[in-house]
Amino acid sequence: MVFIEWLNNYLDSLFSSSGISAELAFYFKALSFIVLITLLSVVSNWVAKSIILVIVRKIILKSNFKWDDILLEKKVFQRLSHLAPVSVIYIFGPVLMVEYPTMARLSLLLGNVYVVFVILIVVYALLDSAGAIYNQYDIAKTRPIKGYIQVTKIITGLIAGIFALSILFDRSPLYFFTGLGAITAILLLIFKDTILGFVAGVQVTTNNLVQIGDWLEMPKYGADGDVIDISLHSVIIRNFDRTLTTIPTYALVSDSFKNWRGMVQSGGRRIMRDVYIDIGTIKFCDEEMCARFESVYLLKEYIAQKKKEIDEYNKKHNFDTSITVNGRRMTNIGTFRAYILRYLQNHPGIHKEMPCMVRQMPPGEKGVALQVYTFTNDVRWVVYEGTQADIFDHILAIAGFFDLRIFQFPSQITFNHNIHPR
Repeated sequence: MVFIEWLNNYLDSLFSSSGISAELAFYFKALSFIVLITLLSVVSNWVAKSIILVIVRKIILKSNFKWDDILLEKKVFQRLSHLAPVSVIYIFGPVLMVEYPTMARLSLLLGNVYVVFVILIVVYALLDSAGAIYNQYDIAKTRPIKGYIQVTKIITGLIAGIFALSILFDRSPLYFFTGLGAITAILLLIFKDTILGFVAGVQVTTNNLVQIGDWLEMPKYGADGDVIDISLHSVIIRNFDRTLTTIPTYALVSDSFKNWRGMVQSGGRRIMRDVYIDIGTIKFCDEEMCARFESVYLLKEYIAQKKKEIDEYNKKHNFDTSITVNGRRMTNIGTFRAYILRYLQNHPGIHKEMPCMVRQMPPGEKGVALQVYTFTNDVRWVVYEGTQADIFDHILAIAGFFDLRIFQFPSQITFNHNIHPR
């Protein structure tokens, strides 16, 4: 190159006319070339980042494609610009350093290592971009690939490290790959969690055990909330109290957990709650009670049908119904149970295609439990709790109409009320 030849001659004449020794002039000349290469590298880096990158950014922002926006966001082009300074060394280094072979070899050696590093960070950015693009599709919720991307990064990093060592020690990469076999046990120990996480991630993804957005409950780790991230080493859960819980990925395979996805997908959320009735208030229905119950819209048809069924049964078996113990009779708790069932069946918040029943549980120290077992037609937490509260508000308030008392443990107020009734 003409410029390089001119510069070389100029420095020779400059140092020779200055009267310094040839050895000192040799080093000054080398220092001048180093300063020149450094300045050219700085200028090329500035041109790449301040001019070329700006132009690329404007072109990408004006385009209608979304993928290039992700590449820009993940800094793929910015990391590629790091190749500009080292390109100066490759172009001008051998020419300027022709008289300094040792320095030329050292600069090229470091340049090669630098290129390996730049390629590594560019590959990392491309992998991040691929993950971001993949996450835009619905399949990303059921088949997350973040763990695979992290494994690929680890493998890529190991390969880049081996190539860097082969450059520094002037050895074939196969030499270092062969050496990995000798330290396999150490590598297995170091990457134990990574290997377990990768295997667990494959099983979780293949069997579709967990998806992004699933409601996961894992008491062992204090987790009860929505899955917001699944990675190679951990699963992050945002609990309902807005705290975050991190669970090892392999724990999803080795430990048990409850996934509420089935409930969400079914469109119905279960209500299973008991109402305890004081046994002392349970009794047979007399004529006055039957007439009162029959006036209830939801019970009118039930009472008429039940009275007819009981009368036919008692007549068939010729029971003397003047004696209470003979034959069949309606009870206030049975009628109350029938009322609750019909109330649920007519409630707008109850799922009509799922089981709905009110069953009597075995008597206990709290009395007789009537268990409401049904499903709401809205799985959202706030709506579900509102529907459940609405149902039990009504049940607790209406129990007195059936001459039943809801059981609760005695308190001082209860005793005072019994002693000094109003």
